[in-house]
Amino acid sequence: MRKQATLYGLLLALGTLALAWFDYQRMARVHAGAVYDLLLAAGFLALGLWIGARVLGRRGATPAFDGNPRALAELGISPREVAVLREIAAGHSNKQIAANLHVSPNTVKTHVARLFEKLGARRRTEALRKARELGLVP
Repeated sequence: MRKQATLYGLLLALGTLALAWFDYQRMARVHAGAVYDLLLAAGFLALGLWIGARVLGRRGATPAFDGNPRALAELGISPREVAVLREIAAGHSNKQIAANLHVSPNTVKTHVARLFEKLGARRRTEALRKARELGLVP
């Protein structure tokens, strides 16, 4: 019984394959230009991916961002202030920063004020510019 079912399944699969092949052959004859365009586009895609991998692969791995620990120590910026600075760089508001770091908004305001003092900035944009120049944030 099992052999008969397997044989029947194989015959059905071969019939389906034959019908699909005939359908493909008809489609290839009717739409020959589109098939050639598809093959050409696939070839150029493969070539572009290969060239891109070769060119970009030569650059090597980019070094990991370390946050310039020397500048952090010189400026006296604490790890929590660095976390606040990264949140500011991500464009978050004080309320969002407070929620992300699980602190109160007043604590965030204090950290931001201390960052402004340590970086010699008056606004967030100025603080971010100086932090990026020093390599504190990516």
